[in-house]
Amino acid sequence: MNDWNLSESYNFKGRNVRYGTIGDGPPMVLVHGTPWSSFNLRHLIEGLSREYKVYFFDLLGYGQSSKEEGDVSLGVQNELLNDLLDHWKLDNPMIVGHDFGGATTLRVHLLNNRTFEKIILIDPVAVSPWGSPFFRHVNIHETAFTGLPEYIHEAIVRAYVQTAAYTPLDEETLNGIVSPWLGEEGKAAFYRQIAQADSKYTDEVQALYHKITTPTLILWGREDSWIPLARGEELHKMIPNSVLRIIDDSGHLVIEEKPGDLVKEILAFTEA
Repeated sequence: MNDWNLSESYNFKGRNVRYGTIGDGPPMVLVHGTPWSSFNLRHLIEGLSREYKVYFFDLLGYGQSSKEEGDVSLGVQNELLNDLLDHWKLDNPMIVGHDFGGATTLRVHLLNNRTFEKIILIDPVAVSPWGSPFFRHVNIHETAFTGLPEYIHEAIVRAYVQTAAYTPLDEETLNGIVSPWLGEEGKAAFYRQIAQADSKYTDEVQALYHKITTPTLILWGREDSWIPLARGEELHKMIPNSVLRIIDDSGHLVIEEKPGDLVKEILAFTEA
């Protein structure tokens, strides 16, 4: 799906954010993670839009949104989401967050006091410590990585994103993931978002998880090598009355590997 295109624009403090909506029914917001974009939510969007009006967007520094130099950390993404919810005039929608999108969802709920009818978290970055040796290396040597020749950079991104999946990604999917990170602007943006990743942003909210009263579903790929299932089980214990469902034969990129299973679990939870 190289023709994936977000048709709408929102100006967030002078920076362009691209978004889209599809479907009819109650509102549901989908938030992607890193190094992904709304492209990776396309299967969920298709399945969930049969029952809901689905709102989706590219985070600052990702996909089709602005990749200019600036703050793209978790510290700004919840502020963006908070503004978008106002822009869309949404009060108490359903919300689904994957990876950093899960962290953004938790931050906007706990720090910006946004209410949601139900919260669905898919392999979220939510429990410290997190961050791979690759993240730490980029944090120290961001400038050196940004100066890599394009063909080496592309090989790094392709190899890196493959590790998020339990089964090999097909070429069309891989191209859709990698393409926003190519070119000088994309390359700089890729290493920028890694360099700005900091567990302090989850530490801010981790101590507040016990205060969550919103019905919460946690979905986890059993073979997730980026964030092991044990973190999901820990998060489940932290959020009162949360529900944990494990998706077999899938990794961190369960949104690409088992989207049908996710849609089934999400609809069963939201319609209960």
